[in-house]
Amino acid sequence: MNPINVFKPKFRTTEILSEIKECLDNGWTGLGFKTVQFENDWKHYTGFDHAHFLNSNSSGLHLAVKILKDVNKWQDDDEIITTPLTFISTNHAIMYENLTPVFADIDDQLCLDPKSIVANITRKTKAVMFVGIGGNIGQYKKIVKICKKYKLKLILDAAHMSGTMVNDVQVGHDADVSIFSFQAVKNLATADSGMICFKNSDYDELARKMSWLGIDKDTYSRTHTTGNYKWDYDVPMIGYKYHGNSIMAAMGIVQLKYLNEDNDHRRMIAEEYERLLVDIPTIQVIKHNTDCKSSRHLFQISINNRDELLNYLNINGINPGVHYKDNTTYSIYKTSFGTCPNAHKISKELLTLPIHCYMTKKDVRYIVDIIKKWTDK
Repeated sequence: MNPINVFKPKFRTTEILSEIKECLDNGWTGLGFKTVQFENDWKHYTGFDHAHFLNSNSSGLHLAVKILKDVNKWQDDDEIITTPLTFISTNHAIMYENLTPVFADIDDQLCLDPKSIVANITRKTKAVMFVGIGGNIGQYKKIVKICKKYKLKLILDAAHMSGTMVNDVQVGHDADVSIFSFQAVKNLATADSGMICFKNSDYDELARKMSWLGIDKDTYSRTHTTGNYKWDYDVPMIGYKYHGNSIMAAMGIVQLKYLNEDNDHRRMIAEEYERLLVDIPTIQVIKHNTDCKSSRHLFQISINNRDELLNYLNINGINPGVHYKDNTTYSIYKTSFGTCPNAHKISKELLTLPIHCYMTKKDVRYIVDIIKKWTDK
């Protein structure tokens, strides 16, 4: 029996290679061409007015924080309320810009707790960074209202939320900026890339310049349809090399066609887990908000002696994951503000069970049977 890994991306290889071949045949693999097409496809799928293709979600998070800081004239040491239960790129983006991450605690869905957010608001608070962990919206709607009431910017780290729907609409329209991940094992997988979607058109324009080293016109837009190349450009600002390329976009164009289908499969796997695990009283399944149609990027449980179960699963050919370690336990964040007892406790108990598009209900039954054997010992 082959190991059952926590993630295994599903690629439509023939279609993807055909899209990539078009890039190679045209001699255009960088910024432009397929990146423009993918941005347009993503806007059509999501309904967002703006979408800019980048080399990663992490780059997008940094751009989001930097642009909001620069335009709104935030000062160094101003604060962004954020979650301790996330991948570190979420909170590194805040630190890149000399802002202070203030950690609010999480609720039983592992998302930011609105009460904890309000308790941590100070005169220096400028924004809230919300992470839709596993594709879940948690109490996102309440947090949108909090941001409006206190005049805070809302940054949605939607790394897990490609295809998470509320009333059949992609989540994120009520955020100031939403950043998605198309990293190697995400629901819409490339090798690595992301998309930043600002609500404000001026911010979108800034993101395009800043992601191309501050240059005011990218190479693609400076190349005429007849092939004439306009070499001259200006550099009005410092920027970064964060833009995406046409090879990754070619992969994304194909993967997007199947995103709804793949997410439906993940939901089926999640429902089978939930049906079978209900009989194991020592396991708590992390529920997703029923007001959303979650992308189900993760299927998480909470259990005592988590590491023992993880090792037992490994021995039986099952390779789960852990998402995530409480960020406040990392050396770099120990001096940050906020106390998060819920996050600290549950991060020692969380386990992500395998969930991907190659899995079957039979695989789920096997995994649950192995878990039952361990719990019955």
